[in-house]
Amino acid sequence: MAELQHATVLVVGAGIMGAGIAQVAAQSGHDVLLFDSREGAATTARNKLGQTLDKLVERGKMERDAADDTLARIFPVAALAEAASATLVIEAVIEDLAVKRELFATLESIVGEDTVLATNTSSLSVTAIAGGLKRPGNVVGMHFFNPVPLMKLVEVVSGLETDPAIATAIFDLAGRWGKVAVHCASTPGFIVNRIARPFYAEALELLQERVTDHATIDACLRGAGFRMGPCELMDLIGLDTNFAVTQSVYQANFMDKRFKPSLVQRAMVDGGLLGRKSGRGFYRYGEDAGPRDAGVPVHTYTPPSDGSLVLHGGDFVAGLLAQRLRALGLSFEQVAASPWTGIETPDGQLRLTDGLPASALGENVAVFDLPIDGSEHVSLTMACSARASAEWREMSAGWLGALGFIPREVDDSPGLVVARTIAMLINEAADAVLQGVCDADAADSAMKMGVNYPRGPFEWLAAWGAEPVVALLDRLDAYYRGERYRVSPWLRRRLWV
Repeated sequence: MAELQHATVLVVGAGIMGAGIAQVAAQSGHDVLLFDSREGAATTARNKLGQTLDKLVERGKMERDAADDTLARIFPVAALAEAASATLVIEAVIEDLAVKRELFATLESIVGEDTVLATNTSSLSVTAIAGGLKRPGNVVGMHFFNPVPLMKLVEVVSGLETDPAIATAIFDLAGRWGKVAVHCASTPGFIVNRIARPFYAEALELLQERVTDHATIDACLRGAGFRMGPCELMDLIGLDTNFAVTQSVYQANFMDKRFKPSLVQRAMVDGGLLGRKSGRGFYRYGEDAGPRDAGVPVHTYTPPSDGSLVLHGGDFVAGLLAQRLRALGLSFEQVAASPWTGIETPDGQLRLTDGLPASALGENVAVFDLPIDGSEHVSLTMACSARASAEWREMSAGWLGALGFIPREVDDSPGLVVARTIAMLINEAADAVLQGVCDADAADSAMKMGVNYPRGPFEWLAAWGAEPVVALLDRLDAYYRGERYRVSPWLRRRLWV
């Protein structure tokens, strides 16, 4: 295998992804050959890149000499035969297995035997792309994220026949290009597109059940530390694109119900409500754009200070509640060994969701969502028992307001919004580790670097604990009686460690 540190790089495909890859490679000192089957597309892409580099110089983000040197290293070629000297090929053509296989078969007859053939596929099997080639061991996934110059993550994907030395070389090369590389096996969705499915799927399921509206879901997940809620993010990505990825992962997993597409999303795609690019998705865009969130009522309530308060639980949420109760000047008795977390007053119970609806827990009971981020003045869903009095409904919301949250009442649903979403992200990551797709560190890095999650799934697991996560998922599984919420064996085994 040729030394990749000084490789001549051939980038096939001069679209947004291909141009971005060419820029990063050239900035790192490589000579880059840029090819596109569309006549003149490679030259056009190079010219546009020159304009982008000029803007970076104007903004003080790049020195003039560095910009000129980067552009001087990119050479459009009119035919693949002109790129026989390349020792690394990165293809960024359309997501079509037949097209990619034909391309690599052609390249094998042009480049040297040691040339590495990397595919930027986001969803296709690297093993399948390499199938039928003379040297399948030379094929590896090098999955960049858009925009390539800004996004740090690169998934280095090994097919069944990928030479481990080549995967290691690509991993090291990505690091030299300033990226954070993670190893993973070629399975549907790789790491990011697989583990991220519940972030969208749970929101869509809640919408289908009419538990709450999209603005509330987004506000509460932003409150958990995500930069965008799932509905905002689907609008940005494009409902059609997100739906296509979901379908691809679902079909590739033999219709596993954990990945089942949503009827809500299907209806929006069929109706042309694709998000930002169509002017309307979950939200409106353009001149007729309305407010993202109509807001929530402000609950004013002064908790009693007569010492009648009991704090249940000994976990991190109980610790957070204790801190805020003391800040309010309230005295309380704490029962750390209690089977539930929350506060109990003479009027009722306010309990952290454990996967059971409030109506299954008693009369004057309200459940609240998981404050995983621990921040103040963030939206937090809550639900009241169907048998709760009007007074307790108001008081429970008032308690959450007094404790520093913005209460958002929703229909009584198991797991509410944040808790069930985080639990499912953890569960999917656990299954990825179980199946050898990646290790826990790679999963955490991929989700933080690839989709800007505030924490990785295993970091959430360490903070929350395996026992409450498994208990919540088991209760969701029992409630819905399907395969969607089945607990990963890897995660269940954490209970015995």
